[in-house]
Amino acid sequence: MDQGGVPTTRNSLRIPDPRTSVGNVVTRMVTIRPPGSKSLTNRAVLLAALAQGDSILHGPLLSAQDATVMRAAIEALGARTRVEGDALHITGVNGRWNIDSPTTIHLGNAGTAVRFLAAAAWLSPHPITIDGTPRMRERPIGELGELLSQLDCFITYPANQGFPPVTINPPSSGPAGARTLAIGPTQSGQFISALLLAAAFIPGGLTLTAKSGWTSASYVRMTLALLAKLGASVQASEGLRVLRVQPPAGRSGLAGFTLEIEPDASGATYAWAAGALVPGLTVHVPGLTLGSTTKADSLQGDTDFARILEAMGARVLATETGISLSAPTTKLQGIDADMSDMPDAAMTLAVVASQANSPTTVRGVRTLRVKETDRIAALTNELAKVGTRVEWPLDGDTDSMRVHPGTDPGTPVSFATYDDHRMAMATSLVGLVRPGVTILDPGCVAKTYPTYWDDFAKVLGVPSLA
Repeated sequence: MDQGGVPTTRNSLRIPDPRTSVGNVVTRMVTIRPPGSKSLTNRAVLLAALAQGDSILHGPLLSAQDATVMRAAIEALGARTRVEGDALHITGVNGRWNIDSPTTIHLGNAGTAVRFLAAAAWLSPHPITIDGTPRMRERPIGELGELLSQLDCFITYPANQGFPPVTINPPSSGPAGARTLAIGPTQSGQFISALLLAAAFIPGGLTLTAKSGWTSASYVRMTLALLAKLGASVQASEGLRVLRVQPPAGRSGLAGFTLEIEPDASGATYAWAAGALVPGLTVHVPGLTLGSTTKADSLQGDTDFARILEAMGARVLATETGISLSAPTTKLQGIDADMSDMPDAAMTLAVVASQANSPTTVRGVRTLRVKETDRIAALTNELAKVGTRVEWPLDGDTDSMRVHPGTDPGTPVSFATYDDHRMAMATSLVGLVRPGVTILDPGCVAKTYPTYWDDFAKVLGVPSLA
């Protein structure tokens, strides 16, 4: 099976020498439109599966592994789906999963799907067990389990306490609304979003109060904005310290809806980074906007990565139709950046920072250690191969790291990807600025961005990487 021109069974991908392609760029513009946002797709898929009636999602993430396991899961729980062109049609279950016995759902390494469906098991008539890959079994979910316990679910962990597999036994009398949970810092903001999504189908809703702010707050804002757009009753205090979500007035849940899914902003960070790294190249990403335009800002916080690159010296043009980015006339400069609202982009920034003229401090990185791999350790190992030192923890702060550019030995390098799609995409950017770069296990990008290598070939200015 091909993924963006690269077979998933291929062990490695040698990136063509950039001196014979992008190195000869005088001026060139490339348009890259990543697939539909994974974050928005999985939120919308869950809401459509629970809604009453039919929903249509235009331009969602369809063929990526994270999206296919989510669709298979909602079908196992009673929703019906079909794909027509680039649209996904979903017939929902009207607020309660349609299963007649305990059910086990296997979700691979799809962290978003695991968290969202674990919380949505509150809406089931029978126990649901959520399981995944060996790596998923190392990713903590105990904090979400504890919150569900406060909502009268009985939570068990068949293998390892606090980690998948997790079995959610919903209350026998059905979920009770009009509840308030006071929540401290969590390892993942997805725990908060998962509860808010389920609350749209609970009469009386759910109120969440933050003791000290939310992890990855931009994704919580995304969830709130999407729920409001689809008709849920959403209230949020200044600073998001108090959140309340409940069904629309006079309803027990959401009705079916039609929604256009934005391109994936996390995927766009690699395109924008390419523009920042290659002199003479401009990369345009349509379908995403920044607050400086007259059009409403994107729902995805990762669009602000363009501003991070701008602070490093890159040139940004944001319009109502998209965001373009090109390299500065001088070398990129190191900065101090808080990535807590866009942690997936922290890896992209680390690779860009390896090419800057001074160190870059990257804050808000504590969640990177419990992703598809320990991303801080992976970045430390791989960037060392091109003379870059990653300092972590920084002055004892485990939420911060510093990227120190060094002298690249210039010898051929093979980047390990740790079965992590973002490691593959981030380290591929090094292949735009020096020859001799090989990516191991390139097919792992299929998790969220199956056509990545086709788009990377466009940036390189070559017909194909196959």
